[in-house]
Amino acid sequence: MNEENKVLEFYRQFKKNKTALVGLYIVVILFICAIFAPFITSYDPLIQDLQNRLIPPMWNEAGSMAHILGTDDFGRDLFTRIIYGSRISLMIGVVSVGISLTFGLVMGACAGYFGGMVDTIIMRIVDIMLSIPAILLAIVIVSILGPDLVNAMIAIGIVGIPAFARIVRASVLAEKEKEYVVASRINGSSSFRLITKVILPNCTTPMIVQATMGFGGAVLEAAGLSFLGLGAQPPIPEWGAMLADSLQFITTASWMIMYPGMAIFLTVMGFNLVGDGLMDVLDPKMKDR
Repeated sequence: MNEENKVLEFYRQFKKNKTALVGLYIVVILFICAIFAPFITSYDPLIQDLQNRLIPPMWNEAGSMAHILGTDDFGRDLFTRIIYGSRISLMIGVVSVGISLTFGLVMGACAGYFGGMVDTIIMRIVDIMLSIPAILLAIVIVSILGPDLVNAMIAIGIVGIPAFARIVRASVLAEKEKEYVVASRINGSSSFRLITKVILPNCTTPMIVQATMGFGGAVLEAAGLSFLGLGAQPPIPEWGAMLADSLQFITTASWMIMYPGMAIFLTVMGFNLVGDGLMDVLDPKMKDR
């Protein structure tokens, strides 16, 4: 019952933030589109239909009800490609944030707990990574690994490690000298147990917020890499790659570049708004305000 009360209190506090609710609705719609894509549209996102190429959206005078958002230069339904692109975006977010969180958690926890030379070495590596612009570092990594969606996700995951490492380190430093940690150490708990069972469970709030915001950032960075030809390769329906393919039609078929761009914008905004809402609810200082 106590856990139910906590969940209800969390939802009540979260619901007060109207912009966070808007972000939550966007994220929920994104997940619905990704999960039920085959039921939302009957078209295949990869099959070409050259007889129906460059059809404008249905509200245009030359539009067709059969293609809500029109078709691209290969006759593929644009609405279908955007819907299936949500699957790609969610996969990018999960994989990239998972890589960042896993390695950032290990590096930050070790740096914060052990201190000394371990802390110095890890944080100097983090500082070097932070000194390079994120997109530039991602481009370098993808250039080494090769242009591919998987390699792009790995690169984005590596780029996100420093942010998680610094957050985890700061949280561990704040927690490790508290009485409950000292008591566990006196009772004979090993360093591994202290870090994993005692300290880290009390450092989850900033990690949850960073992971949520990092999700949107990963989608944006992946779109940027694909736009440069270093991420998803045609004919994969990834929003950044769709933008790159439609550049030559920006004046004659503007819908090809408009709707993938809107999908990227709404996705990034949705996760950022949810992250802000979680910060307001989970941070006691923000809650008091």
